[in-house]
Amino acid sequence: MNISEMKQALATAAAVNFRLPDGTHLPAHFHVTEVGLVNKHFIDCGGVERRETVANFQLWEAGDYDHRLAPQKFLHILQLSERILGSEDLAIEVEYQQATIGKFGLEFDGTDFVLTAKHTACLAQDACGIPAELLALPQLQTACCTPGGGCC
Repeated sequence: MNISEMKQALATAAAVNFRLPDGTHLPAHFHVTEVGLVNKHFIDCGGVERRETVANFQLWEAGDYDHRLAPQKFLHILQLSERILGSEDLAIEVEYQQATIGKFGLEFDGTDFVLTAKHTACLAQDACGIPAELLALPQLQTACCTPGGGCC
């Protein structure tokens, strides 16, 4: 999801709800503690220099159970962040505290903002020497492992 898509969703949303990949919802009293610009400048294992820029939202929850973030308030936060994010329609990445800080993609299903699993990958598959059949292994499940599920 890009910033423009989030603004469109917020313009018509009745509430701001976030759902984790396992289907559970973030508590309704969550806060957006940061909206930031993240620039990543790196070299992949094939020696290719790369750059990636995303808008980063950090979600957090505290003990103030009466707190609710209305769609218009979230739009206002996005407007304030334009001086940091600029005018580019950036992809959104979301951070949310779990056992450690989790990094997620973002989608909107018409009702909820859905945090989507992100995975690592080899960007230089032709140069890394890993056989193609091993590059295509399924990613680990984002929910708890199950017997016979192949992730334990």
